[in-house]
Amino acid sequence: MKIKRLLLLLSMIAGYHTVFANTLKGVVTDERNRPLPYATVLIKGTTTGTTTNASGQYQLELNTGEYTIVCQYIGFRKSEQKVTITSPQQTLDFTLQPVSMQIQEVVVKAGGEDPAYGIIREAIKKRRFYQQQVFELTCMAYSKGTISSTNAPDKFFGQKIDKTEMGVDSLGRGVIFLTETVSKVAFRKPDNMKLEVISSRKSGGGFGISFPAFISFYDNNVQAIISQMGPRGFISPIAENALNFYKYHLEGTFSEDGKLIYKITVTPKRKYEPLFSGSIFITDEDWRIHSTDLLLTPEYQLEILDTLNIRQTHVPVTPEVWRIKDQVVHIAFKKFGFGVDGNFVSVYSDYNLKPALPEKYFEKVILKLDSAYDKKPQLYWDSIRPVPLETYEQKDFHTRDSTAKANRDSASSRYRLDSLRKKQGPVKLMGILWSDVTRKYYFSRDSSIQYHTLRLKGLAKSLKYNTVEGLVLAIEPTVTFNTGEESRLRLSPYFRYGLSNTHFNSYLDAEYTNESRLFNRIGNNRFLLSGGKRVSQFNHDEPIDNLTNEFYTLLLRENYMKIYENWFVKGQYSRTFQNKNQLNLQAVYERRNPVENTTDFSFFGSKNKQFTPNHPYELADVPFEQHSAFVLGASFSFQPGQRFIELPDRRVPFGSKYPEFEVAYTKGIPGVGNSIVDFDKWRLGIQDNMNFKLFGEFRYHVNVGGFLNSRVVEIPDYQHFNGNQTFYTLRYLNSFQLAPYYLYSTTASFYTTANVEHHFNGFLTNKIPLFNRLKWNLVAGANAFYVNGDNNYLEIFAGLENIFKIARVDVIAGYQSKDNTRIGVRVGFGGIFGNLIKPGK
Repeated sequence: MKIKRLLLLLSMIAGYHTVFANTLKGVVTDERNRPLPYATVLIKGTTTGTTTNASGQYQLELNTGEYTIVCQYIGFRKSEQKVTITSPQQTLDFTLQPVSMQIQEVVVKAGGEDPAYGIIREAIKKRRFYQQQVFELTCMAYSKGTISSTNAPDKFFGQKIDKTEMGVDSLGRGVIFLTETVSKVAFRKPDNMKLEVISSRKSGGGFGISFPAFISFYDNNVQAIISQMGPRGFISPIAENALNFYKYHLEGTFSEDGKLIYKITVTPKRKYEPLFSGSIFITDEDWRIHSTDLLLTPEYQLEILDTLNIRQTHVPVTPEVWRIKDQVVHIAFKKFGFGVDGNFVSVYSDYNLKPALPEKYFEKVILKLDSAYDKKPQLYWDSIRPVPLETYEQKDFHTRDSTAKANRDSASSRYRLDSLRKKQGPVKLMGILWSDVTRKYYFSRDSSIQYHTLRLKGLAKSLKYNTVEGLVLAIEPTVTFNTGEESRLRLSPYFRYGLSNTHFNSYLDAEYTNESRLFNRIGNNRFLLSGGKRVSQFNHDEPIDNLTNEFYTLLLRENYMKIYENWFVKGQYSRTFQNKNQLNLQAVYERRNPVENTTDFSFFGSKNKQFTPNHPYELADVPFEQHSAFVLGASFSFQPGQRFIELPDRRVPFGSKYPEFEVAYTKGIPGVGNSIVDFDKWRLGIQDNMNFKLFGEFRYHVNVGGFLNSRVVEIPDYQHFNGNQTFYTLRYLNSFQLAPYYLYSTTASFYTTANVEHHFNGFLTNKIPLFNRLKWNLVAGANAFYVNGDNNYLEIFAGLENIFKIARVDVIAGYQSKDNTRIGVRVGFGGIFGNLIKPGK
């Protein structure tokens, strides 16, 4: 076996050095011997080349022969040198001179227009042509992403920062993310894109891919890496309407390969618009982009980061077609004591403008990983890497990879297991009482370390209060067993005792999840079996949570939560398919018992103010007595047009431009275990988020449904509409902000609901003083449902979100068929970070 491995290694070495037997290295500097970072170096007449690193160093792997090497850098005169490659290691340095700008011809006369405007108008005329010039193409891309910490606090929100875990020194400095990737890129009009990852490596191992960022300034709206950094996108300096947003100044001209190049300074006309600043270089006569050096800052609607700089160099693939040769995106961030600096370098080569791709080449796959993408040895990377690693990057790869290998080699050792167990430390009293307890029980399996997990919710956080049970003592542990590579068994016993009504409730959830294939496609299964005695809200969507109910009950004498007790058995199966479609099946048997208020205690509030009965007062004429119910349910959600990331053994859904649909059916079956319910209920839903870039994002959720049969329907089985009578909300597209909880509950044969909202994302508010500085954005919409002329509801709202990046405040007017019109205010989460917070249901 060892001999076979040795032969394989020798063949790989021979293979690499047969193709690229020689390395040309050098340094690119200016006239003062200062290194020029990320300069372009390529073989003349081709797109084969590289980019210098931050120290101005480059390397090219070349066959023996004669070459003309071209070096260029934004703002410097292009340089060419001939070289004959005859030995394995050769050096060729470049010293670039600043371009001599010809400025005497571009002086603006008093009252005249800067010549830059005429050039930009010509570039705008040609924008569409260059955007649509190529039907399809392929190219190779090398991408390297490096994110470094320049500072890190000792504590964050009272929690100690483990700098060792971050991989930084005591001052918080060091590399926290480093990866490099080689990909084949394919494109076909209008918007098909596919990346085939040939090889990728992450410092320390694990999954990490540096994606080449495709940023096109020929697009009207430019997406800068991820949408969270600019939900509206950013207006290109040569967009169709760019003259309305930018001021231009012609800095000068210079000649390159007999072609005149214009350097134009780009300046936003107004702050708080999604705009770039910096320089764009345009070629004369054909009016194409030669290169860019453009900057985004928070003043111009950049979110999260302090700066984002995009530098591109475009080169001819053919005399008629130019494409990006290299691109560098630099980011910087300093907030909350953290400092982050990052560079994302992409080098493109081997453009093929007529690849003749098969008709079904894309097949909705946007990213495909080669089966051995993460198995390439160090020698491979040293032979193909076009951008030399920095010294600190070399050290980071070596240190983290060595540490990861040592951990893998010692994974099953007793020493390794003991050190992991010891690192947890003892269980602390505050953890039991408040901050939760998490214990991992490590063991060895298949030469790796695995663990089971025990979690105990803090006892104080498990306390509850309501007018039925009074103060509730609860214990909520969870044990998760690692039963295989992709399978888990979770046991969650629950114990609850009400001090006022002296009722004890307990049940057990047993959940098993695993991965399996169906029709040779991988999916995830979830099996749930539950049983015992529990407390449930009449509306199983739980429109009010325990903490909110406790606040209103104890401080304002408002008991909104309405509950009943039930002995139950529940079985549920769900499968998430490879395309993200999901099937849910469940059967529930309940022995339902009504319960009454047993306490009227509250800290504040007038004693003359009475708590409402536990029975929903809006349904006072609907009796609720002890009974049994056996209910079956099924639902299926799907989203057509799904795109995928293709791994060696599966496809992972990535998203779709189409809405998500859901169909659901629920049936109450009489006679099973004395069940009395007898009904058939259906629902069809559709929801989507539609990004209109500069004009914001539109979100909607629409449902239609009803009862086909409503012979015997108990209150828990009604169609409830999620009302809200509290000051805050989380369910913006699944609730009605001013509606009482049970006033509109129905058993009608048909109903429809609609929740719509538009997030302006800075549109309009960026023109209002103070709001534009704070980046508080307007949001508006409406929620409505209709059952019949006597049972309908409409509310319209407008508010501000992105308050401190997380909060949202709405003013709502509700027009109600069964109650007085009212106006209210609701607080919730919304904005760059707030939108990431999702409700439990």
